[in-house]
Amino acid sequence: MFNKTLHLQSVSAPIHTFLSLLINTIKLMLKKLLFVLLFGNLAYSQQDIIAIKSIDFNSEVTAKMLDQNQDLRKINILLNERKNNAITNNSLTIGTSIISLLDYQHSNTDSKFGYLMRHPTANNQIGKDVSEAVIHSFQLSLTATVNHWLTSYVEILYNPQQAFGSGTITALERNQLQLRKGIVVIGDLNRFPLYGAIGKMDAPFGQMGSVNPFTNSTSWHAFAGLSYGAQLGFKKGGFHAKVMTAQGGAQFRAMHTPVGDNTKTPSKLNNYVADINYTFALIEKVKLLIGGSYLRGSAYCQEFPVTHFSPCKDNNPAYTFYGNLNIDNRLTVQGGFAKTTKVWEGTHNPTPPLDIYEAAKVSTLDIGAKYTINPENKVTYTVSGEFSNLKCGPDGAPWERQNQMVIGLSGLINNSSKLFFEMFRTEGYVPLNFISGSNDFEPFPPGTTHSDRNANSLGFVLGAQLTF
Repeated sequence: MFNKTLHLQSVSAPIHTFLSLLINTIKLMLKKLLFVLLFGNLAYSQQDIIAIKSIDFNSEVTAKMLDQNQDLRKINILLNERKNNAITNNSLTIGTSIISLLDYQHSNTDSKFGYLMRHPTANNQIGKDVSEAVIHSFQLSLTATVNHWLTSYVEILYNPQQAFGSGTITALERNQLQLRKGIVVIGDLNRFPLYGAIGKMDAPFGQMGSVNPFTNSTSWHAFAGLSYGAQLGFKKGGFHAKVMTAQGGAQFRAMHTPVGDNTKTPSKLNNYVADINYTFALIEKVKLLIGGSYLRGSAYCQEFPVTHFSPCKDNNPAYTFYGNLNIDNRLTVQGGFAKTTKVWEGTHNPTPPLDIYEAAKVSTLDIGAKYTINPENKVTYTVSGEFSNLKCGPDGAPWERQNQMVIGLSGLINNSSKLFFEMFRTEGYVPLNFISGSNDFEPFPPGTTHSDRNANSLGFVLGAQLTF
């Protein structure tokens, strides 16, 4: 782990002046935020509102916060690291992470690649073979602490490979910086089990993290929500419960609810997620976590024909059950199942011959395991395997299902940076946009669909995630 504090006194005069100005500005903003949050009704000591005293670089904490597919409940990590004093009071912690990849994949069907870690569009994937050497993503994080109970976290993301902008990966619209997450967290688990958060954050729905070193599970792509909202949690011992109220609409990831006037713009706090889980020891060095979640509005509510980010007339709730078994911090076995409570109306195409397939509920299943070979070494090696799937059509439908299998090997350096290799196979090609076809000749003639249950692809990913 690289953990170093850069004190302002050690910086040269010009940089010292700049940092002093920056810190004074941050101080003023945080003081105003503190006053607004408390409305002047809570007393606090003078020591609680002193200036930021240090700028920290903690690569181990940064690796946990910026990992894009493992342990995705980032508010939990933030609170636990504060509880363990890995993030100190009155500090600004800066972190960065970059993922670079060399990958190849082959499909048995022209221009139909089911691997979801690469944006599946015909603009970027032509023919039956694709290979590339790319920057998958770059992240920048800033964690600021005012006192023992008030923390802010901001994450900036650059990810042209998975951006939903138009054009190819060289198009300007897909090469933008975005505020991926931005939250203010209120709470101190050392003093009180209740905490809260306001901002743009991951929805606490299910266990969306993966055992893979790089690839997200199919469950994540189907149900992992991200939106503006407010979260309230209670954590005591092995018991953890939380509820999040979120802004509805169709433009946030996997958090669709109608907001009126046929608009897709999130403008009401009319969606929510509730989650509860419990961790207990089975025997010495063996822990089991079990949990369940409920989501008022999932992504699967549009009528035919389905298009991304279009508004819904009604919401489609979803539920999930999940578990995680950890043995001696070396072997992890986890799994989960999620399903909507209603059918997805858009999965029925009314035009023959596809009209024989009735609308179906959407479900996902994932199960995986990873084993760390040498947990005490500076470079730790982990092997992993995972199966996950998406099912959104009846048996035999072209959009019936998409399966994903991944085998991975990774080396973690100083608990922060990793090198990894994965082999993957997908079965089925089920893009959610126009999943069951179109009612016009563009982009597909009536009675046809680009979904294909017989398409499959095979490939590998060789990459590095370097975190500082």
